Amino acid sequence: MTYCVGMRLNAGLVFLSDSRTNAGVDQVGTFRKLSVFEIPGDRMMVMMTAGNLSISQSIRQMVSELKTDAGHSIWNAPNMYEAARILGEAVRQVHQRDAEALSSFGIEFNVSIIFGGQIKGERCRLFQIYSAGNFIESHDENTYFQIGEAKYGKPIIDRVVSPATSLDDAAKCALISMDSTLRSNVSVGLPLDMLVYEADKLAVTHFVTIDERNEYFQMIRSTWGHQLKSVFEGLDAPVWNAAPETAGNVLHSANTSSKPVRVAPPGSVAVPKVTRAPLQTLSQQFYDGQQ
Repeated sequence: MTYCVGMRLNAGLVFLSDSRTNAGVDQVGTFRKLSVFEIPGDRMMVMMTAGNLSISQSIRQMVSELKTDAGHSIWNAPNMYEAARILGEAVRQVHQRDAEALSSFGIEFNVSIIFGGQIKGERCRLFQIYSAGNFIESHDENTYFQIGEAKYGKPIIDRVVSPATSLDDAAKCALISMDSTLRSNVSVGLPLDMLVYEADKLAVTHFVTIDERNEYFQMIRSTWGHQLKSVFEGLDAPVWNAAPETAGNVLHSANTSSKPVRVAPPGSVAVPKVTRAPLQTLSQQFYDGQQ
């Protein structure tokens, strides 16, 4: 599997991908999933892929050579929308060539792509392209795309990133998002490729390959985990069955009626008659003692 995230900001673009393709007990595969199409001073475009590696590598080769009937290629497309259309056509051509053969071996045609960049004369743009070659574009309401194992790293991005976020803060957020994914899913792994592009430069601004020896990423991993634990421990424990005026942070007040759905035992089961006492926590016992 994989995890890739791309962010479109007022200041530019941030791309981050892992490099794991297999995570079996005795077979761990590593292939780079971030590719750059660049003509300095004219265009800078980035493609990140998730899904079947052979399909994504075929698409990368196809799109680098493909020309439309109008003579457009990814190297001379007049705008990013046209470049995304060319990439979508490359996906469809690889599907037409390989999908049936793959299907006969029980292999699904599976690929997801994040594609973004800037062509001279227009702003930075970001797209997500699907297995059918169709795509959507990022706007201010949705400033980022994820592919692969997206769920673990999504919450931090939703809370932090907006179009006004700086490139450095977005890069930091992307790395925290990746760390959360690495911690929770063995199918995502180091090394990472990170590319940060400053708007209107029309060439790669910053690029780094991050492995387990990278000092900044190790600092992110240790500090973020420690700070999360500190914040968690600083939150009050829930208070049960209390009058609202007794304490703050009441999870369940005494005048609230809440009952679980209980499944009745069959008649053959002897059920002793007991009186259920209200459940209490140490916090509740403490507040009761203060009355």
